[in-house]
Amino acid sequence: MSEPVATTPATTPDDGRVSPQAWRLLLFLTALNVLNFVDRMLIAALGPLLIRDLGLSKAQIGLLAGFAFVFFYTFVGLFLGFAADRWRRIPLVAAGVALWSAMTALCGFARSFVQLALPRVFVGVGEATLSPSSLSMLGDAFPRRRLAMASGVYYAGIPLGTAVGMIASSWIAPRWGWRACFFALGIVGVVAAALLLLVREPARRGAGAGGPRLTARQFIADVARTLKQRRELVLLLLGGSLLCYGAGAALLIITWLATERGIPFARAAFTAGVIGIFAGFSGNLAGGAFGDWCARKWTNGHLWSLAILSAAFAASGALFYSMPAGTVPFYVFWFATAALTSGWFGPLFAAIQELAPAHTRSTFIAFALLVLNLLGVGPGPLITGRLGDVRSLTFGLLTSAAVVAVAVVPFVLAARAPTAARTS
Repeated sequence: MSEPVATTPATTPDDGRVSPQAWRLLLFLTALNVLNFVDRMLIAALGPLLIRDLGLSKAQIGLLAGFAFVFFYTFVGLFLGFAADRWRRIPLVAAGVALWSAMTALCGFARSFVQLALPRVFVGVGEATLSPSSLSMLGDAFPRRRLAMASGVYYAGIPLGTAVGMIASSWIAPRWGWRACFFALGIVGVVAAALLLLVREPARRGAGAGGPRLTARQFIADVARTLKQRRELVLLLLGGSLLCYGAGAALLIITWLATERGIPFARAAFTAGVIGIFAGFSGNLAGGAFGDWCARKWTNGHLWSLAILSAAFAASGALFYSMPAGTVPFYVFWFATAALTSGWFGPLFAAIQELAPAHTRSTFIAFALLVLNLLGVGPGPLITGRLGDVRSLTFGLLTSAAVVAVAVVPFVLAARAPTAARTS
């Protein structure tokens, strides 16, 4: 581990201007997040082939895409977020990229569920370095009034990475087998880790820019105190977890299309990837811009935007999962659902950063990711896959849309809280 670094507080203009260096940092971190989610999506994208070749169940695919990954991802991420508040973030992320890429390549040798699950655990450990450090650096590089936009662009890596994973698997797997997908991605990741070391890290700003760092015990006490004092932050994490449940359940879309909608694997993966590129990227940009617009228009606007986006996500998903395949409405609501599956990430993390203590921003983001993953991303595909085994994936996905609809309630309650606009 590198030695702790003392940095000079950065000055970022409050008039919304963004430096070219900040834009370059955002683009590189977004590219890493794309790679991150290509890696994360492979299990779900190759689900029908893994079920066929390794004899896995739908619940096991959901477990590999969910808890087998996010359990260690979230707990290790909490400690790595703590490290990102104390040490240089670029080397930390580079080490994580190298680790997850090596473990991804190792997945290509798997012959059983266990042999896939063990490397996935370490993939999660490696990927846990990325978001806490990246969001912290973006918080240092961008003015607060542009933060939802920056977070939205960064989290465009989710739909773009998901789409690239689907398209790549639809092209590589039929020609060279599903194992080649893991090998190729591992090589790309090692190269990306080396390139990352050439990126300049932004200086820290705000309360986290200098002075003594909190110990782990002090951080736990700080988190507990913040959650106790700010009811709206608890509600924000609850609503975000319900949204993550719906997004996690959507990881089983390709398996659903191939097994219950009669669409061949290659066609299902390719179509889902193409839709994901256009709908997902535009949804993230639009969601971030919508969150910032609401923040300018209303008090607690980021929270109000999340309530609106939750209602839209639930309605669109319910219609998409109910439509017969091949119809025009089926593709219309598929596009809308793909756009809304991650369009709320920008406003969500902008709201978290507004409410989190500034002196432990990286660690608090990691804590938020722990909550969101354990309560949402992990259970979403696992429960949906289990419902698919005992009843149908259609029923499981419709259930996930109902869960998303419930998220409207905590977001509205948080937006109405009188202290929601207060920041650290």
